[in-house]
Amino acid sequence: MKNNSQIYTGIRWQVIFSFLFSWLCHSVSGQIHYSIVEEMRKDSVIANIADDLGLDIKQLSFRKLKIISYISEKYLYVNLDNGNLYVKDRIDRETLCGAEATCFLTFDAVVENPFNVFSVSVEIQDINDNSPVFFHEPFTINMLESTPSGTKFTLQGAEDPDMGVNSVQTYKLSNNQHFILIESMNPDGSKFPELVLEKPLDRETLNALEFILTALDGGSPIRSGTALVRIIVTDVNDNFPVFNEQLYKVSVNESIPTNTIVTAVSAMDKDEDVNGQITYSFSKTSGYHKGMFTINPLTGEIKTNSNLDYELTKNYELPVQAKDGGGLVSHCKVLIEVIDENDNAPEISITSLTSPIPEDTAPGTMIALIRVHDKDSGENGEVDCKLTGEMPFNLVLSSNSFYTIVTTSAMDREKVSNYNITIVATDRGSLPLSSQKTIKLEISDVNDNPPLFEKSIYVAYVQENNLPGFSVYSIHASDDDAGDNAKIIYSISNKNTEDPAMSSCFSLNIDTGVIYAQRSFDYEQHNEYVIEVTAKDSGHPSLSSNTTITIKVIDQNDNAPKLLYPSPESGASAWFEMVPFAAEPGSLLTKVVAVDADSGHNAWLSYHFIQVSEPSYFTIDEHTGEIRTQHVFQEKDILNHKVVVIVKDNGIPSFSATVTITLVVADNFQQVAPKFVNHFPDDETQSNLQLYLVIALAVISLLFIITVMLAVISKCRKSKPFPVYGPVSSNLYPQVDPRMLSHYASGTLTLPYSYNVCVALDSGESDFTYMKTNQNVPVDNLIDADDSGHGNESLKAALPTGNQIQVSY
Repeated sequence: MKNNSQIYTGIRWQVIFSFLFSWLCHSVSGQIHYSIVEEMRKDSVIANIADDLGLDIKQLSFRKLKIISYISEKYLYVNLDNGNLYVKDRIDRETLCGAEATCFLTFDAVVENPFNVFSVSVEIQDINDNSPVFFHEPFTINMLESTPSGTKFTLQGAEDPDMGVNSVQTYKLSNNQHFILIESMNPDGSKFPELVLEKPLDRETLNALEFILTALDGGSPIRSGTALVRIIVTDVNDNFPVFNEQLYKVSVNESIPTNTIVTAVSAMDKDEDVNGQITYSFSKTSGYHKGMFTINPLTGEIKTNSNLDYELTKNYELPVQAKDGGGLVSHCKVLIEVIDENDNAPEISITSLTSPIPEDTAPGTMIALIRVHDKDSGENGEVDCKLTGEMPFNLVLSSNSFYTIVTTSAMDREKVSNYNITIVATDRGSLPLSSQKTIKLEISDVNDNPPLFEKSIYVAYVQENNLPGFSVYSIHASDDDAGDNAKIIYSISNKNTEDPAMSSCFSLNIDTGVIYAQRSFDYEQHNEYVIEVTAKDSGHPSLSSNTTITIKVIDQNDNAPKLLYPSPESGASAWFEMVPFAAEPGSLLTKVVAVDADSGHNAWLSYHFIQVSEPSYFTIDEHTGEIRTQHVFQEKDILNHKVVVIVKDNGIPSFSATVTITLVVADNFQQVAPKFVNHFPDDETQSNLQLYLVIALAVISLLFIITVMLAVISKCRKSKPFPVYGPVSSNLYPQVDPRMLSHYASGTLTLPYSYNVCVALDSGESDFTYMKTNQNVPVDNLIDADDSGHGNESLKAALPTGNQIQVSY
């Protein structure tokens, strides 16, 4: 317990000394050096590496400070909360570095944001934690009783894995009367003990003796190891084997096959017979060569027993002994140096990777940190790296073994959404070896594409009288972005401020882009809507685009023809026409005028008789509605004809309107009067009948007076064999309001027209007399308003030269 207490006290003082000795050296290369002793307790603080690197402790987590090393990570770690570098596990210098004079743990301290690499080395100093050990114990020496005084006997030295003063420094021999101990030096600087015979032996007096050999190191406290030395006194074999060399050195390639002769040792013994027969063997040792080599006991040939690996062991020290038949032993050392060959391909490790990265990442941004390591040495361990393929990335050497992958140009996720970046590492050996590693880098989307419509203008059609909620059109926009950046919301706006409010006419599904009718449309009221649709994505900031949709209302046949002349509002009793007896076939009697509020085919009107006397005395033009005579009238013919005209449109289903016209064949008004009176329907009220009778009598009286006056004037002038009466203008048909007719400008006849029919009171006049008006309108325009050309010729032939029809606008 006392010795252990002294040992721990010594370790504690060395630890304290190491902390006082620990220092930071910022050299030109940016390296940091620390020095600690081995066997420090777990979680012991080495130094505050954050302060030494000039890093803000608050940003250590953000900058991702880390230790990168294949070995150091096992023994050291960094606390990101305080920036201290700690001991992670027991550090045994002898296990870590073996017999090397210096021992270092090296690692790279890596930080990001911005990226930087610092080289850090931690020197592991030796403490005296190992005692010297003798592996040949006991030592047995056969010695002749006749051996002269001063003869030396070489003993195998003790081994101490500690370094410097902590290794074996001296040997001591227990008290005896025959031998003293001297220390000799090996070629490598190590000491070995030799026994020197000081007083001759007498086998008859003493045939064997034993004493203790002690090896002491120079540590504090001092550690020691002991071995028993046994001397057997014989009376023969007075010569020791002698090696040709005390130290054999040989170099071999690590790739040599097993059972290959590495070297051969040789020793000579001057004795004869059995005493001169030498046997070779390896001395027992703590070296790392156990099982790696074999030695031929008769020839001294040393062969490989397994494959060598430079990366595991670079040097082997083989203690060899030669023992003759009499038991005398000599020792030598064989040093085998392993020569490195390029048998290890570079190793690629991804230390840091940022994925995904936005597509608008600026050029020069680091996306990955790559560490490349080759276990070989020299040129075999020097590595060159490159990226394969054409990509917007570059590989930049940052330190001895670190590379960064940085962006070199802008990226477009819509063209390439991910990259497979392949890194190829090749060493510089005579037969180069290479390896590769592939990184999959995802590109994240940014909102850099607005929604796009296929067209700038769309045209949609909807029939009038549609049901509310009817799907009018489905608009669609596409966005090359992804996620919310491609999620489109549609909205509708009124492009033409003169149109009705769009909210009352149309609605739009904001997700699907389907446009619905909010109400039923009427072509005759509004036949076209121009709306603007906006597609807006959900990115930040959002992008949008517009398109125009013209929605045209398709006409349906939902309006019946409307009669303008004869006007149904004036009553059926007023619609009669006088037909002169002398009217020639084809003479124009009157014209039915109608309009249809619909358009296109639905507004094409045709005129037909549906109720006419037999045989038929009249014809009606299907297209113009003109009623003409069919043949010359006779006295025996029926003089009162009632016809029903139907006006039909061209729609499906067809709509129609009817009007009844009474055609009276007479040459003067007196012949018309009784028929006119009887024309009133019997179901008229008595009051209305009396009113009509009074009006009729007044008109007849007035016409009689005018007739008498004209007869007198005609006889006085005697300019004609027959009396000619001046035309009496009788506007039997009321004027049509132009404001109403302008609404029906699409009708069959260009409107407005009013016909002033003048009835000749003289029976000798068999044709219509047309009044001259303030404005002359060609007969062609009146007769065939739709340019059909039917009936124009006969009408022109029937008209006297210079006679024109009165037209009011």
